[in-house]
Amino acid sequence: MKDIDPVKLSADDWDELNFPRPETCEFDRVVEAAISRRGFLGGVLAFGSGAAAMGTGLLSGTSAQAQAAASRFPFTPIPAQTDGTVHVPEGYEWKVMVRWGDPIFDGVEGAFDHETGGTTEASDKVFGENTDGMESFLYQGRQLLAINHEYTNRDVNLPHTDGGTPGGADDVLKLQNLQGISVIEVAEGPEGWRVVTDSPFNRRITHNTPMQIVGPAAGHDLLKTEADPTGTQSLGTMNNCGSGKTPWGTYLTCEENFNGYFGSTETAQDQKPIQAAEGYARYGIGTDGWGYDYHKWDARFDTSVNPNEPHRAGWVVEIDPTDLASTPVKHTGLGRFKHENAEVVLAPDGRVVVYMGDDERGEFLYKFVSNGTWAPGGPTEGLLDDGTLFVAKFNDDQTGEWLPLTPETTGMELAEILIFARKAGSAVGATTMDRPEWISANPHAIEVYCCLTNNRNRGVKPNAGGDETPVNGPNPREVNHYGQIVRWRPHDDDHAATTFDWDLYVMAGNPTVHDDAYAGSPNITPGNMFNSPDGMAFDENGLVWIQTDGDDDNEGDFAGMGNNQMLVGDPVTGEIARFLTGPKGCEVTGLCWSSDRRTMFVGIQHPGGDWPDGGALPRSAVIAVKREDNGIIG
Repeated sequence: MKDIDPVKLSADDWDELNFPRPETCEFDRVVEAAISRRGFLGGVLAFGSGAAAMGTGLLSGTSAQAQAAASRFPFTPIPAQTDGTVHVPEGYEWKVMVRWGDPIFDGVEGAFDHETGGTTEASDKVFGENTDGMESFLYQGRQLLAINHEYTNRDVNLPHTDGGTPGGADDVLKLQNLQGISVIEVAEGPEGWRVVTDSPFNRRITHNTPMQIVGPAAGHDLLKTEADPTGTQSLGTMNNCGSGKTPWGTYLTCEENFNGYFGSTETAQDQKPIQAAEGYARYGIGTDGWGYDYHKWDARFDTSVNPNEPHRAGWVVEIDPTDLASTPVKHTGLGRFKHENAEVVLAPDGRVVVYMGDDERGEFLYKFVSNGTWAPGGPTEGLLDDGTLFVAKFNDDQTGEWLPLTPETTGMELAEILIFARKAGSAVGATTMDRPEWISANPHAIEVYCCLTNNRNRGVKPNAGGDETPVNGPNPREVNHYGQIVRWRPHDDDHAATTFDWDLYVMAGNPTVHDDAYAGSPNITPGNMFNSPDGMAFDENGLVWIQTDGDDDNEGDFAGMGNNQMLVGDPVTGEIARFLTGPKGCEVTGLCWSSDRRTMFVGIQHPGGDWPDGGALPRSAVIAVKREDNGIIG
């Protein structure tokens, strides 16, 4: 990797190193464009003119609103922290429920060992690494959780190797098994929440689990391989980031940075014709991968042998957590890109709408609208495939439209639109966004929120497809390292509508360092500041919970922000308060509630070395947060 340790690179950094974007945007042109627009922040120069973009509820900022917001938050906000543990408000408590390497079945041999990181033989029988998106299900009186395992910290998972580089097929299999999904039954006892290891519902889904491919792209030549000449069967789901839940009770897991698992045993020069033909550059598929080295030991991931295999990743996968024998389904109707999560809502007429973000700098926001309708107890076949995929265009007058991705609008055939959704979005002129991550819909209003986590390339470089990334309405700061949350309200209170109005719920920033747009929006104060909003979920009370995955060095632009954290916001007033801080080095990600709403399950991903884990290797975990009086939490 040219003297750069791939273990330390982020997904976006790896893409840019291997697929550099030309630096074509000049700063002066960006500023001129920003300050010429009506109705938002005035770009990088005049933050005070942002009344329109922020919305009247946010900018009023009266003491009466603050008091109303305080009454909505049943806790005293906590300060930023920089240590190696979790902090929650007074009156709340937390405990680790399950961590990487904990057995999820009875009789598992080779329990977790800090010297070895666990055995390969046990790796598909234990709770996986780097917990991320999760959802809660109540079935036959049992509390089930489906939980993603996004990726592995190879140097931690393979401590016997040189820097985490796999030395053979056994090491690769261990990494493949530690990722994917855990479906577990959990129960609360005198010592707190635990995994029910003898549950008939416990299940591990890995990079090698059989999958079914359905929808308009199923069977297309671009999805066919030697192992699957039909293009309808696949193995494994990978880099599972965010999640979703259908109204009919199934789990949606989203494949994000799948590109890093593929490589080639041929030279880069020999591979160039394949890369060009298969659109590898737009999806960041190179010849070396991220150092997983799957392609050296598992021919499925060698693009010189199986050039179509990368097309079989990057989808939303549906899993029935209540049926151990069910086969997970990859839905091509929802498009192929670096999915963050899948937020499912219903239109007034019963059509299914799925909102999705493509988590890469300068990529797009999508939604899918089904042709068929759903009613409780009704059929579900085709509801996530038979419909239209749209991509968002945001106008600077705070209106927007969903542009249909069809053969007529893109000049591409339908299957290719779905397999290369990014190219289709570019073809219709979608708005390039600052890394659209989790999307969540307000249960008490017809409005939707999306975390735009950051984008240091805003106003500097085009995206991977060559689309310019100028400062624009929902992305109003060039070199944006703080992030923001955009929200939109569909016209006619209909999620299937093709037009909407938008504003910004919050712009993260640091008012102790900056006095311009980088200070953040008016609802950011020295007491609640944060950067890089990532995870997000609404509770039943209509409060929005925001999780961060940003810079925690607590210096310079990030001074005073401390570790990554979870905050809660009031959509009505715009008020935001800090509820939880994670250990140094972690991302706080994944959130759901127990069926009685008395416990909040929160993911702690890649914690630092001081994480109180009882051994040498800090392990990702899911914690259970409760009120000390056992009251309802969220």
